[in-house]
Amino acid sequence: MNLFADIRTLVIETLDAMVTAGQLPGGLSFENVTVEPPRDAAHGDMATNAAMVLAKPAGQKPRDIAEALAARLAEDTRITSAEVAGPGFLNLRLDAGVWQGLVGAILAAGTDYGRDCIGTAEKVNVEYVSANPTGPLHVGHTRGAVFGDALASLLDFAGHDVTREYYINDGGAQVDVLARSVYLRYLEAHGQEVAFEDGTYPGDYLIAVGEALKEKVGDAYVGKGEEVWLQDVRNFATDAMMDLIRADLKALGVEMDVFYSEKSLYGTGRIEAAIEDLRGKGLIYEGVLEPPKGKAPEDWEPREQTLFKSTEHGDDVDRPVMKSDGSWTYFAPDIAYHYDKVQRGFDALIDVFGADHGGYVKRMKAAVSALSEGGVPLDVKLTQLVKLFKNGEPFKMSKRAGTFVTLRDVVEQVGADVTRFVMLTRKNDAMLDFDFDKVLEQSRENPVFYVQYAHARVASVLRKAEEAGVAVDDETLRAADLSKLDHEAELAMAAKLAEWPRLVETAARTHEPHRVAFYLYDLAGAFHGLWNRGNDETSLRFLQDDAQQSQAKIALARATAIVIASGLGILGVTPAQEMR
Repeated sequence: MNLFADIRTLVIETLDAMVTAGQLPGGLSFENVTVEPPRDAAHGDMATNAAMVLAKPAGQKPRDIAEALAARLAEDTRITSAEVAGPGFLNLRLDAGVWQGLVGAILAAGTDYGRDCIGTAEKVNVEYVSANPTGPLHVGHTRGAVFGDALASLLDFAGHDVTREYYINDGGAQVDVLARSVYLRYLEAHGQEVAFEDGTYPGDYLIAVGEALKEKVGDAYVGKGEEVWLQDVRNFATDAMMDLIRADLKALGVEMDVFYSEKSLYGTGRIEAAIEDLRGKGLIYEGVLEPPKGKAPEDWEPREQTLFKSTEHGDDVDRPVMKSDGSWTYFAPDIAYHYDKVQRGFDALIDVFGADHGGYVKRMKAAVSALSEGGVPLDVKLTQLVKLFKNGEPFKMSKRAGTFVTLRDVVEQVGADVTRFVMLTRKNDAMLDFDFDKVLEQSRENPVFYVQYAHARVASVLRKAEEAGVAVDDETLRAADLSKLDHEAELAMAAKLAEWPRLVETAARTHEPHRVAFYLYDLAGAFHGLWNRGNDETSLRFLQDDAQQSQAKIALARATAIVIASGLGILGVTPAQEMR
């Protein structure tokens, strides 16, 4: 049930009737007609811009259209008033029975309330994290993991067929560096003194990997050259790091559907096939690029390369896919990987990158546009940096990692639920301050606590009602006399719940899961406000002397808990049953 969609349908049907009656000309498009909450709640329950967007194409004054529309809408039993405001906006007030009926509808739907709101389901691939398999995940990866996972859950909730995917960057030189670093730990496990040169990975997390390698091969690689052990150690180390990364993701509550290896693209013809596809479209050529901006001419060595004509698909410059020595550039396997995604039949692709990949966005979009002939959109979401604080000071790096704060460091400090919620309290492309002390405070200033406390309060009401012998199962609450919810504060609470399906639809369309976190905070605020008013107005308390009165009010509280649980589920946060 989506009340805003229902009322918009009413508005469109009424406009059609006005066309039939000659009050509006035929051929008008109602696509841009909206029904949404008014900016000021005092103006009404919903507002429509119909008269404003139709005035010019209809050749009429907006107020004239609004007044005629208002007169017709007022005839519907759901509408108690339709008032023209300003130049032609129309504010609507709904009958109390609409809000009371919504509470029952939420109880009937349960956590399916607001689901499948998009209408046309798409097959969507969301790629996120995709960290180099050279060590544990750090705090930057944490934000990308939470954002990507919440976005995938949001799209799934909205009705899409979602695949969560991790691209293992195991085809580059960094994995050779990992292998050499593990070999040093392997020698160390054999009692040798080793020195980590610049470029190797000194983190303690490789100690166990070196020891495991010793257990597997004994001294077979001691004193041997790279030609003997590099490939084997590379594979062994990559597998060990991916096991570590999977464990890190599990600690955060993230589970991938697909782990796709970059290495699988090499020597299999997949890169060649992707480049040939582009060549067949006339988008591959041999040429010399202009010197990069900021490079002095004497520092630039022009050389012929194999180039992708990415400027024909929105990029700033054409991009090399093969070096002058015949080896692939870093971009070539990425093209092949996305070519594979297109061939797998996805309707839309989403890549979640760190902020340092901003320069990669246009070329990747150009590649997907070319490979799919514009049929598959790619949305690249960049996650900004996270600044960590504890006791008023920047949080120090992890000894285990050697150079950075790990995902495990954060989760072990505050837990997965807090970590996930806080990471979504800012838009993905905005900087985020993560203060370990503040995120554990029990106050309104801590959004995690504030939302969880609202859910826990409802759970407390349900327990107390059961102790008093009042039946509070959803079926009983749904059958309660909900007309007893007649106080303006209760109806306002129901109106806030009505926004959930619309919020889900908007957040899913814009790929912005932080909107869910913001809505939950506002919803929790509305519930706490209703709870606090009950301290002064006994008629607003959820537990009344009359059982039927209690059940009606508890039905509203339970509906609120259902929506909070749904929202937290999208964010990957477990709803609290009680606060400690």
